[in-house]
Amino acid sequence: MSERPLLPADALLPDPYGAHEMPIYQTSTFVFEQVADAAARFAGRSPGFVYSRIGNPTVARWEARVAALESPHVPAGALAFGSGMGAVSAAVLACVSHGDHVVAVRPVYGGTSELFLEVLPRFGVAVTQVRAGESGEALEQAAERPRTRVVYVETPANPTLDIVDLAHAAAVARAARARLLVDNTFATPILQRPLELGADLVIHSSTKYLGGHGTVVGGVVVGRDRELLSGPVAAMRKVLGAVQGPFDAFLLAQGVKTLRLRVEQASQTARRLAAELAQHREVAWVRYPGLADDPGHEVAQRQMSGFGAMIALELRGGAAAGGRFLDALRVCKRAVSLGCTDTLIEHPASMTHAHLSAEERAAAGIRDGLIRISVGLESVEELERDVLGALERASPPRRGAAAPSPSPRGGRPRAASPRTSRS
Repeated sequence: MSERPLLPADALLPDPYGAHEMPIYQTSTFVFEQVADAAARFAGRSPGFVYSRIGNPTVARWEARVAALESPHVPAGALAFGSGMGAVSAAVLACVSHGDHVVAVRPVYGGTSELFLEVLPRFGVAVTQVRAGESGEALEQAAERPRTRVVYVETPANPTLDIVDLAHAAAVARAARARLLVDNTFATPILQRPLELGADLVIHSSTKYLGGHGTVVGGVVVGRDRELLSGPVAAMRKVLGAVQGPFDAFLLAQGVKTLRLRVEQASQTARRLAAELAQHREVAWVRYPGLADDPGHEVAQRQMSGFGAMIALELRGGAAAGGRFLDALRVCKRAVSLGCTDTLIEHPASMTHAHLSAEERAAAGIRDGLIRISVGLESVEELERDVLGALERASPPRRGAAAPSPSPRGGRPRAASPRTSRS
């Protein structure tokens, strides 16, 4: 299997007709003038494309754009995939073999959990999971196991918003001679650049913020080690067939143009909404790294340039109250995924992480009453009316203050407040 060179942006020929946007090269294969040209291209001795499962001009332009976002100051490469899980699977499998060991924080995205808990062990790769909010000393101890090849981190974590110290995780990985893989989907390169903090590979579900409009599914792996990317990771993508289609790459390239505007606007709204929710009498606790008393606030403030647009919370009535709240929403969408222009709200225990056992969810800090909010681009006033109004509509008649529920990850419970919502 040849190690084809990754194409930097300046190696892509301009459109012969002067098109402003990169055209969609909707083709499965490419032709050659002579057999010698084909041989040179297949061997990697000359640039160009041979088959769209291996590379495509539209996809390559998208890859170059993401690489520049994640690593604006130091040259990096990127590989696009047909889904976020395609990117996660290829990146991890490229770094491990039978008998190796992976250290991963938890919780992580539901599909990533399945890879770690169900798939890798079947092929002789051991996985040790460490609670994300308690990942300091525990991460070091887990990485001491022989043949540790990967330290896998998701920060902020899905769906609890736990924060992991990336500089510390990078030091742990280096000490173990392992690679640090970071899922940066929640933060995006606008708010966090793990490569600058010591990560070897950065992974995105481009379905989420990079695309931003809920119209496309994709994933991407970014790294500065060109040998790792163009060798093992590219080979794994080729074998798995988890390739990004050219039309999807075109849609992603359009969506990412507004990435900074969308992330900054949604983050401002989320910070205000999280503060409102933290004071609401029906809310037991809120996790948002932008709140001063959030357990991850100090680390997030150090390694992020903003706190993002994701909020986790639990209502005092637990899962039943959460269900009533979701059903009472009128503007926000009850849906999985995140990073869209619309605000999406879901119940992880019955939706994104329903495949985990109750014990596995508890170990990851995913409580039955946990609600995850992906704040969109609606006006903050509109969201306040809908979210806080839904809390009021879903609240049972009050007959005395309910006892506060302990917040996961050590955050203090929210005190009951007589404040009413804006309806």
